[in-house]
Amino acid sequence: MDKLKLQWKIFGFLFGFCALLLVILWIFQTVFLSDMYKFIRKVEIDKAITLVEKNINSTKLQDVLNELEVTKEIIVRPTQGFAPPERPIPDKRIRKQPETITKAKEFVLEDGSKISLTFHAMITPVDATVSTLRMQLFVITGIMVLLATLLAIIISKHISKPIVQINQSAKVLAMGNYETKFNGRGFLEIKELSDTLNTAALELSKVEQLRRELMANVSHDLRTPLAFIYSYAEMMHDFPQEVTSEQSQIIMDEAKRLTALVNDMLDISSLETGIAKLNKVNYNLTESLRKTILRMKELVKNDGYQLELENAEDVCIFADEVKITQAIYNLLFNAITYSGDDKKVIVRQSVNGNVVRIEIIDHGEGISKSDLPYIWERYYKVDKKHKRPKMGTGIGLSIVKKIVELHKGEYGVESEVGKGSTFWFQLRIE
Repeated sequence: MDKLKLQWKIFGFLFGFCALLLVILWIFQTVFLSDMYKFIRKVEIDKAITLVEKNINSTKLQDVLNELEVTKEIIVRPTQGFAPPERPIPDKRIRKQPETITKAKEFVLEDGSKISLTFHAMITPVDATVSTLRMQLFVITGIMVLLATLLAIIISKHISKPIVQINQSAKVLAMGNYETKFNGRGFLEIKELSDTLNTAALELSKVEQLRRELMANVSHDLRTPLAFIYSYAEMMHDFPQEVTSEQSQIIMDEAKRLTALVNDMLDISSLETGIAKLNKVNYNLTESLRKTILRMKELVKNDGYQLELENAEDVCIFADEVKITQAIYNLLFNAITYSGDDKKVIVRQSVNGNVVRIEIIDHGEGISKSDLPYIWERYYKVDKKHKRPKMGTGIGLSIVKKIVELHKGEYGVESEVGKGSTFWFQLRIE
């Protein structure tokens, strides 16, 4: 059944429904016609009895009886001395003679006397009628079958056509052509499905673009330190007497960079898959900020960067100190990498009710409004021309996003091209 096309399924259901209607029509118009006719005549006699009972003491009684005899062929006579109406002389060639239905009813007159009346209704044989109806049904059946077939084909094609088109476009999409457009029309559900698939195709194209950028960026980030390590190791192998501490330091620095890149990729993978668990404790967030900034100052003091902390009070929160510190490190790495000529980064802590907000402010190039919604995505880069970051691995913002989301916090960025950016996140004080 699953291998049958939708078009033929719909055709089968519609044609079967029409066939069922024809069968019911045949049964009622032939098999049950005589029984229904007798039932109707009995109902008419009951109605006639009710009508006579209402007019038994009326001067219009005779008119009612005459009308019943003329219009309904129901003859009403006194029961005593009643004789059935005259029938035609039986003809042996006629197989069935007319049947009769007789009912007697006693009525009470105004003077208290009673009168018994007999109601007689003739049932005319319906063989000729059945034959006529049967002939008509043959003609109607032929017409109905033809029309039902045409209608079923038209409706099934009309319903299945947009689904077939969407299926064909989906096959093209599955082959990797993300430019495919879905144009489902005719029904609300088909239109909604088409819009959903168009959105999915657009998102898949973005994912594919990010994947390509990831491959290019990671390849670049891996190739450079590996090239350094190999070239200096080769030189050390060929000229061991000329090895200097600067050369070995370069190898160690590049190995650290590789380690950091691998660790960050593992971290974001564990955060997204839910493997990473929070180890929440009560700790002094402000004191942790001070220590983090001091350590960062030591790392960048030779490059002329300035890091300042602005806060009015110490704040304690219930959170995973290691992961929150990691998020702050990544935001600091990002600010230093894209800071302006003043090389100044400000870390601001503020409290609003039971919410603490951390802001990392730089005065760099800023981010355009079109790029702002995507900078938190994995491997997204505002500058599509890849360059090695001064610090970090270039995928820190997505790690910040996951860490803050795990803590049920909020995050965001405010930026203006040419004036710098302010990255922030806020957590509840518990």
